[in-house]
Amino acid sequence: MKIIQSPSLGTGHASKFASEVKFVVSPAQANEIRQWSRANLQADPHGSGETGDNYTITSIYLDTENFDVLQRNGSFGRGKYRIRRYGDSSEVFLERKMKTRGLVSKKRTQVPLHDLTLVATGEPNREWAGYWYHRRLTARRLHPVCQISYQRTARMLMSPTGPLRLTLDEQVAAVGVNQFAFEQAEPALLSTGGVIVEIKFRQQMPALFTAFIQQFALTPKPASKYRIACATLGLGIPKFLTDAVEAA
Repeated sequence: MKIIQSPSLGTGHASKFASEVKFVVSPAQANEIRQWSRANLQADPHGSGETGDNYTITSIYLDTENFDVLQRNGSFGRGKYRIRRYGDSSEVFLERKMKTRGLVSKKRTQVPLHDLTLVATGEPNREWAGYWYHRRLTARRLHPVCQISYQRTARMLMSPTGPLRLTLDEQVAAVGVNQFAFEQAEPALLSTGGVIVEIKFRQQMPALFTAFIQQFALTPKPASKYRIACATLGLGIPKFLTDAVEAA
């Protein structure tokens, strides 16, 4: 059976542009959406559990010393760099997520978990699969700032216009980090306002998702886990504000 790729991923390491729409819903409505997705979409091929569509995601997010990505300064506002791990896998994905003219694309490379030591030390190695990623981090002076984890339900479908994807993310938690390694410390639960639902597709909005939005009376809402995590953990706060809080 052919594996359906995420709409923002192309063949191999190449990326595709896709539309991404997010909603924040109550846990009760999330359960209804989950049932709808299981009736209308296929399970993510990488999922597990009785329904084959559940997994845990843990990602290390990178930023500059001045939090230019968080502040969306210049070109930093168009791309996010992260290291993503599924469950307790011994493999990780080096990811760059870009947003251009309202469309998102993702480039990623899978490497062994222990290869993260190559990013943490030394110059980028042209012979390594993650060379492009390491070179970018070095040029942009990016380093780990926080680790975000959550439970995801993911469903997919191949349509005439390309792959469709629907995900529900909940139990979002974060912890501050400063190393290229996954932290085992207890993370802080984030107040996301509910369950984050995301639909992703290429070209125009497919009829299936139009009907889905109408059926559940959904209204798009921005929901950046990274921005919520930084706000919760107090990351990216200007130093003069930090000094004022400590002095109070």
